[in-house]
Amino acid sequence: MTSTLQTRALLHRAGGPTVVLLAVLAALWPTGRSLAQTATPTPAPMLTPAAERISDRAIDADQQTYEAMQVRLKAINEHGRPLRDYHLAKAQCWLDVSFHEYTRNDRGPFPQAALAEADTLARGLEGAAATGPVPLGFDTPLVAGAERLRPDLWARADALRGHTGWRCAQHKAACAEVELVHAGHEHLQLQWRHAKPYVQIAEDLLANAQTLAERCDPPPVLAAAPTPRVVIPAPAPVVPAPLPQVLSASVVFNFDRHAAADMRPFSTAQLDALAARLKAEGLQVQRVQLTGHADRLNGTGHSDYNLRLSERRVATVREALVQRGLDAGKIGSQAAGDGQPVQACAGKFASQVELQECLLPNRRVEVQVTVLPTAR
Repeated sequence: MTSTLQTRALLHRAGGPTVVLLAVLAALWPTGRSLAQTATPTPAPMLTPAAERISDRAIDADQQTYEAMQVRLKAINEHGRPLRDYHLAKAQCWLDVSFHEYTRNDRGPFPQAALAEADTLARGLEGAAATGPVPLGFDTPLVAGAERLRPDLWARADALRGHTGWRCAQHKAACAEVELVHAGHEHLQLQWRHAKPYVQIAEDLLANAQTLAERCDPPPVLAAAPTPRVVIPAPAPVVPAPLPQVLSASVVFNFDRHAAADMRPFSTAQLDALAARLKAEGLQVQRVQLTGHADRLNGTGHSDYNLRLSERRVATVREALVQRGLDAGKIGSQAAGDGQPVQACAGKFASQVELQECLLPNRRVEVQVTVLPTAR
């Protein structure tokens, strides 16, 4: 049985469902059951209220909620719904962004709202598999008060649905719409600087979707009565160049620490899972970008202390990746000090320890790995 930490790491968003994630969660799905049996009405998945996420028991319960949803999506795929299907891909991406924000200690309504969207789509897909076609719409709600950014990108996503190659582009378009909502949520909370990475992801996904739509072969048309004709050999098919993907991880450290032993266990598990995926899928690493951060606390009196601390954290993560087989020559790095927090922690806290724990997401090293699939 896969450990909770390994499963948590594998759930980390990487642009959609993966072979590794499905293999890990296969052990969680009981055999000998049909999807019709799993479609029995169940309560909507609910995360622990933000104010109560202060114990391992609460976090483990939420982890089981995420794992249960992933198992449901896997079962939908195993019963015939292709992974590139718009609604299945969209459910997976809602699940991914929900888990992503949960692991960043988002105490707002977004993780629960995104998880609810994944559940709604999963219920529709389960009903379709058990009883026949169920109408599923193409609306993408701006959950949790997310702002509507980049109308031009929303228009591009809408236009793709009318493209003759839509069937090849739908999974990328679905995830682009979810990432636009994700960006709108970040803009609502922390303005443009925190929204723009997710806008960039949406732009890249839509560009990939457009490329896939243009390259998509038309579906075969069955003639009512074939007529004799001269057969001209078809030209050799053009194999499209593989599209790059960006895999990400976030490594967080204990307060005022930077050594490998001070990385939180679930962060170490993320690095292990990342290295395992690169090996299992034969992905070619083009480049790795590390960005180090620190929280705002500093009792040393030195203005550049947090900058140097973030530099040391980057060096630690760089060494950890090299130990896991990544080429040191492809790893770039930068240090941001305490200038780019993702958690404000502006309220009152009973102790300094509680404040330090609230600021945990700010003591991070962001890992971005650009990869290409191995040519077959």
